[in-house]
Amino acid sequence: MVTFRFELNGRPTKNKTYVVYLRVTVGGKRKLIKTMVEITRPSDFNAKCKSENWIRGGVRDAKVLNAQLADILAKAKETYKELDKEGEVTTVALAKEMNTEAVSPSFLAFARERAQMIYDNGGWRNWRKYCGLINKMDAFRKKRRMADITVADMTVELLTRFDNFLHKWENEREPGKLLHPNTIEVQFNILRTLVHRAIEVGIMEASKDPFLVFKYKGVKTTKEKLSDTEMERIIALELEEGSLIWHCKNYFLFSYYCAGIRAADLIQLRWRNVTENGRLHYQMGKNHKDRDLLLVDQALDILRYYHNDDVKQDDYIFPLLDNDAPFAKFVTQADKDRMKPELRHQLYQQISAKNALINKYLKKIAEKAEITTNLTMHISRHAFAHIAQEAGAESSAIKNILGHSNLATTERYMGSFDTSKTDNTLRTLFKKKPTPKPQAEDILNGLSKEEQAIALLKGMSPEQIMAVISAINK
Repeated sequence: MVTFRFELNGRPTKNKTYVVYLRVTVGGKRKLIKTMVEITRPSDFNAKCKSENWIRGGVRDAKVLNAQLADILAKAKETYKELDKEGEVTTVALAKEMNTEAVSPSFLAFARERAQMIYDNGGWRNWRKYCGLINKMDAFRKKRRMADITVADMTVELLTRFDNFLHKWENEREPGKLLHPNTIEVQFNILRTLVHRAIEVGIMEASKDPFLVFKYKGVKTTKEKLSDTEMERIIALELEEGSLIWHCKNYFLFSYYCAGIRAADLIQLRWRNVTENGRLHYQMGKNHKDRDLLLVDQALDILRYYHNDDVKQDDYIFPLLDNDAPFAKFVTQADKDRMKPELRHQLYQQISAKNALINKYLKKIAEKAEITTNLTMHISRHAFAHIAQEAGAESSAIKNILGHSNLATTERYMGSFDTSKTDNTLRTLFKKKPTPKPQAEDILNGLSKEEQAIALLKGMSPEQIMAVISAINK
């Protein structure tokens, strides 16, 4: 006599999830077989379910998880029958056989769980990217009529088919166009990160990594940049002082004068970041690296517009974020790292909204300055790098001032701008050669004797001519 029943491990894992086990009882002896199904709350599990709905319907991916459990149960029953034909069945033998033929866990469920962890940790931008990939994978699953995408499904063949699927996906931001190859590269970069994470936590074998074989690389694009002349036109642009477009011009120029400070960092700058000796000291939000920059005269002039006797050290420099907002109490980057997810999300939304507003007015500034480049806050970073390179700055110096982690990043960044080598090659190759002076015989050829004599005499000094005459008279 054998019985099968699913039950939940009451002790959470280190990831604060609860694992579902299959309890097998043979001849009064029980054995628990671990499944790869995990849930976040014990109340989401229903041991006394009907119609194979062990995971309650309100749980994300409940249908997929229940399908996995149903497959495990069917496999257990089939395994029992096979063992029973061979002789006496024991729970140990059944568990051993089951573990060697374990049902592959859901890769989609794993990806959603990972995205939720990123969301809870405040990584809103990455969370959105992960959700974008998951939505595309789910659409791919439906088109392929797959019940799920499991870890075992993650093969080179599946990635190749997914690649083809993405190349037919319409670009939501630009209707009428398909996804850019570099956008597809981002999708595969995230997918590769998820696969490696699955290997780290032990739900996938390292030897099964499809990215050991599958490769995808986007295309090189020309980075938007501004010339020195275009920057001068923006600087010289006369706008109504105090207007929103005037402020946005100040934000852009301040970023430029401060070596391309990123928009999110600029928006969050406080007066405490300006030191008494005229420097800007802050920690980058993207990689938590410290930056200590000299504030040039042009940057100091902009700061004077916004400073008054009433400002406090912890006030924001630019009138973009509310000093009284709940998130404003978290001043340093270390403070912000300890913010609750909801508050961090609120700050992220405010920064995104302000960045979008600035970029909107930068497009108007570009029109007024007769600039065709798609002007955004990030272009100030490109403009600084390009003009610094044109001025002869070393790549290592540009790396340090941009806050890049390694020189290779800076060199790839500068690759689109540095044309000095190709310029010199073209100048050398097509350098005009001087017209050769005609030889004496070429000049005299075809002239009469009198004309030849005159031509020769023209090239002589008076003394030489007199010597020739004297020789003739002798």
